[in-house]
Amino acid sequence: MAAVVGLRDLRRPGGYAVQVLAVAACYYGAGRLGLLRRLVVEDAVVSPIWPPTGVAVAALLLLGMGCWPGIALGALFIVLAVTPDPGPDVVVTVLGQTAAPVCAVLLLRRARFRIELTRLRDGLALVFLGAFTAMLISATVGVGLSIVMNKLAAGRFWPVWLAWWVGDAMGVLLVTPLLLLLHRMRWPPSPARWKEATALALVACALVPLAAYSSISLLFLVYPLIIWAALRFELAGSTLCALLTSVLATVAATDRVGSFSGLSRVEIMAKLQAFNGALALTALLLSAVITEQHNTRRSVEQACRELAEVLEHLTAGETPPPRPPPDTEERARPGDAP
Repeated sequence: MAAVVGLRDLRRPGGYAVQVLAVAACYYGAGRLGLLRRLVVEDAVVSPIWPPTGVAVAALLLLGMGCWPGIALGALFIVLAVTPDPGPDVVVTVLGQTAAPVCAVLLLRRARFRIELTRLRDGLALVFLGAFTAMLISATVGVGLSIVMNKLAAGRFWPVWLAWWVGDAMGVLLVTPLLLLLHRMRWPPSPARWKEATALALVACALVPLAAYSSISLLFLVYPLIIWAALRFELAGSTLCALLTSVLATVAATDRVGSFSGLSRVEIMAKLQAFNGALALTALLLSAVITEQHNTRRSVEQACRELAEVLEHLTAGETPPPRPPPDTEERARPGDAP
C-alpha cells in the first residue's frame, strides 16, 4: 500500500520532477558502484556488472516510460564523470544508454511481461528480450562510437563489444529482479522461515567467499546453494544469493586472486562473464519455474476445495452459493501491455 501511495504522490504537480531526479540519482549511484570494479579488455575499461541498466529497466517497469529523462540525466552524469575531455560524442553515448532500457521495456510489454516474475515466460522474456536483445543497442552504440572517434582500434571491436554487452545484460539479470522483488515485498516479512533463512544466509556467507577466493577452482559449489535458495525462497532467495556470488566473484577477478589468479585479462573476462551469466540464468529461470509450479498447485487446491463445497451442498439438496468473480490473475497487470 505504501508503494502505491508513493507512486500516486509522484503524479501530483511537482512530483514528476522529483521522480526524474530520483531515477537520475539512483542511476548515477548505481553507476558509481559499477565503476568500483573494472576490467581492461583490449585497452578498453569495462564493468563486468553494470548495475545502472538494471536500475533503468526496473524504473521504467515500475514508474512508467515517462521517467526516461531521469535515465538520460543519470547517464549524462556518469559519462561526464568518466570522460576527461567531453565532446559531442557524449550525447550519442547518453542516447545509447537511454535507448537500451527503453527498448527493453517495450519488448517486455510486447511479450506481456509481469513484474511479479511468477511465470517461466516472464523469466525467459527478461533474459532474452530485456537483457540479451535490448542491451545490443548500448554495446553497439558505445563501442562503435569509440571506433569512430579513434579511441579504439577497429580490430578490437568484438572483444570490447562482447564485454560491454555482457556487463549491461548482467545488470538487467541481477539488479532488475531484485528491485522488482523489493517493490512488491511485504514488510515486515513473515517469520515462518526465519530459522531456515538465517541458516541459508550463514551458509552463503561462508561458502561464497570460499568458492570465490580459493586457489582451487570451487565456483561450482555455489550452484547447490542457488538451488536451495530457489526451492525454499523462490525469487527472493535465489536473486540475493546470485547477486552476492557475482559481486564477490567480480571482486576476486578484478584483484586476480582465487580462481582467477594466473590468468590473462581476456581469460579473466571470459571466465567471469561466463560464470556470472550462467549463475544469473540459473537463479532467475529456476525460481520462475518453481514459483509457477507453486501457483499452479495452489490454484488446483483451491479448485478442489470449491468443488468439494459444491458437492456438499448438492448432496444436502441445497443450492450452491454463488461463486466470486474469477481471479484477476489473467487480467492486465502493471507490467502487461496496455
